[in-house]
Amino acid sequence: MKRVFFTAYFGMCFSFLIFGEVFQFSHIPGEKYKILSTVQEEVYINDVFSHQAEILNKIAVEVEKVNQGAGLLWCTFQTSEESRSAYRVFTWGRTYESEFWRDEVGNMTIEDKYFMPIVRNVPLFPRRNLEVGETWTAPGEEVHDFRDSFGVSEPLRFPIYPRYTYQGIQEVDGKTLHVIEIEYTIYHRFKPPLAARIYPTRLSGRSSQVLFWDQEKGRPDSYREEFDFVFEISGGDQVEYVGKAEARVIESPTMDREKMVETITQDLSKLDIQDTGVKSDELGVTLTLENIQFLPDSAVLIQSEQEKLKRIGEILKKYPDRDILITGHTALAGTTAGRKQLSEERAAAVGDFLLELGVRGRDQLITRGMGAEVPVADNSTEEGRRKNRRVEITLLEN
Repeated sequence: MKRVFFTAYFGMCFSFLIFGEVFQFSHIPGEKYKILSTVQEEVYINDVFSHQAEILNKIAVEVEKVNQGAGLLWCTFQTSEESRSAYRVFTWGRTYESEFWRDEVGNMTIEDKYFMPIVRNVPLFPRRNLEVGETWTAPGEEVHDFRDSFGVSEPLRFPIYPRYTYQGIQEVDGKTLHVIEIEYTIYHRFKPPLAARIYPTRLSGRSSQVLFWDQEKGRPDSYREEFDFVFEISGGDQVEYVGKAEARVIESPTMDREKMVETITQDLSKLDIQDTGVKSDELGVTLTLENIQFLPDSAVLIQSEQEKLKRIGEILKKYPDRDILITGHTALAGTTAGRKQLSEERAAAVGDFLLELGVRGRDQLITRGMGAEVPVADNSTEEGRRKNRRVEITLLEN
């Protein structure tokens, strides 16, 4: 189960308001920002511990237009695979896209086909002043993707009924934030499709959340959650997810791609970094390391490549606010599955090395492997295969 939210931890020290506050979402046409979220959870099967996992979620948000206070949001959700090691970079899992309207109080209008966001109509504000200590309830919804787990083709949805409590103001990193506690319990039965052999039949659990609201921007600033959910499966098994999530909203300044390409090109020349080019593309600015060298049929970097990456790392450190995507590619040799696995392992090796160098924190790096699916040259020639054996390091726009 992948929880895709925002969340963050801060000490609790409240001041109190004399007058109530009106909370509303604010939308500005063309506004862009991203949400960085991590989920740490323990998984139990039939009350027996199975494994511990961590998941990284990156959400890019753009306000396409505004109509009578409601904003049309276009979002890209990038979720990692489950990581069972706290010492390696995250691996790219799925990418989701969705478009929806959200009005001033938080009501969302979204087509049934979208799997994301998971939690909808939360927070949902009353259209009145709220005083410290005041509570209210409002209906919401959760939507889950069980295509991989159970072969369920449509989003699986169920209602939730959060209870909100406005706790007052807190100063965090120079910002005045409003603190809202959100809690709900779930007990829901699902009706299995006739064709399904294994399917979640019942869900029970709880979520306890703290939302830090930025009144000036009219949107959440950060968030933290503790959760415990139990799915009962039609085959008789029970799967429990116990964990916590945290996230924060990060502003996304516009990337001057032309200037970055020019500057990085100059740096590559000054540092005498060979077989490496730089270009602007749809994701951001990408450095391409051609013919990157590993020990034969492995993901172990040879010493000369480590030295090259150390110099490239110094260039990447000049752009600390940009997350990094590392993509591995192979030439056309071996099996499709073997090429895919090797490209993933080599991208992860580069990512782990940059992590060790301190180029980025773990939540700013993600890797993926493309095998031989995206060649840039002819695989029938040695020169073409050399170009196709590459790793791409992308400084992401958002």
